[in-house]
Amino acid sequence: MNLKNLSDEQLVSLYIDNQSNLYFEQLYDRYADKIYRKCLSFVKEEAKAEDYTHDIFMKLVLNIASFKETAKFSTWLYAITYNYCIDQTRITKRFAENPIEEHFDVVEDDDETELAEMEANRLRKALQQIVPEDKTILMMKYQDEMSIKEISGNLDISESAVKMRLLRAKDKLKKAYLESLFFWGVIITKAIHVFFNHEQ
Repeated sequence: MNLKNLSDEQLVSLYIDNQSNLYFEQLYDRYADKIYRKCLSFVKEEAKAEDYTHDIFMKLVLNIASFKETAKFSTWLYAITYNYCIDQTRITKRFAENPIEEHFDVVEDDDETELAEMEANRLRKALQQIVPEDKTILMMKYQDEMSIKEISGNLDISESAVKMRLLRAKDKLKKAYLESLFFWGVIITKAIHVFFNHEQ
């Protein structure tokens, strides 16, 4: 049997039935890097993201029998990841540790302009300003491309509530982005003013 040809859901079923590590290892190989990168979107340190990834897969081992095939395995696993990261974020804030940094992966073309990079950086900064719950629902929708129905099931809220939260989260992100844009606009204007005064 070629495990690589099996679906996630088939691997889960076989693992639950046989408790063979071969099936779980295949799932780990498929998702470890993806989960690690999602953890990096919540924490600053790579080492901490690795710890989070390890903890999430430990939770997966303990809870995999509760997986229901009404949703895709990937959707279910990402929901576990987001919930874990949000919980850890709350604990971090409670103990007043370092603020969270955003490390979203940005696909960069070879000919990407400096302006485009600046825009991506502003977006990252804006994402730092919104609460983890808003960040999570935006990531579910736009990074993981989950449907409203899938988000509803994973967050255990109504579809109308999902739409409302998405709207509010986008508004908050837009506001944070525009505030960042305004801030840098002021800085650049002042720099230009100082430059020309110096030239005179």
